[in-house]
Amino acid sequence: MTSNICNTIFDACVQDYHSKDDVDATIQNPYPANSFEYLLYHKNWIDTVQWHLEDIVRNPTIDPVEGIAIKRRIDRSNQERTDMVEYVDAYFLEAYKSIQPRTGATINTESPAWAIDRLSILALKIYHMQAEVNRKDANAEHVKACTGKVAILLEQRKDLSQAIDDLLNDIANGDKYMKVYKQMKMYNDPSLNPVLYQQSGN
Repeated sequence: MTSNICNTIFDACVQDYHSKDDVDATIQNPYPANSFEYLLYHKNWIDTVQWHLEDIVRNPTIDPVEGIAIKRRIDRSNQERTDMVEYVDAYFLEAYKSIQPRTGATINTESPAWAIDRLSILALKIYHMQAEVNRKDANAEHVKACTGKVAILLEQRKDLSQAIDDLLNDIANGDKYMKVYKQMKMYNDPSLNPVLYQQSGN
């Protein structure tokens, strides 16, 4: 099942990151370039680094100049994350290009890759919530609350994994079809962000 591949790679990537626990660590992707597994690992690495950048930038004592630099780094990371989702969708479009949708086939509310994006974030939530359960300095109430949240997150991953596998099966059978809308982000585009194009005079 595709979801099993995704979850296994995402969990491994999160573990690999935390062996160094450094937002500036160099990614060591163990999979062949441009393979499906390579894309999944790369995507989750971006998510994992961004997760920790979001923690850092919320430090109330952070130097404002450093904070702005990190915020801009997060903006770049968001663009990279969206790019990776589109690469994963391109993989599925190629995989299912010969499938002829049946009469009455329907489209899903989101593409396969955006659903897989949610699995990547869930892997991070599960890892960090479990870390809260394992905290030696946490009180019993905190541990109990976080244990309950871990159970909910695991159930959510199980349900989402099944939904992704069902969606891909439906596409393969022609009962659903893919339609991907390319990103139309505006804030990074100097021709679309009014703050940027008003400054440039264009």
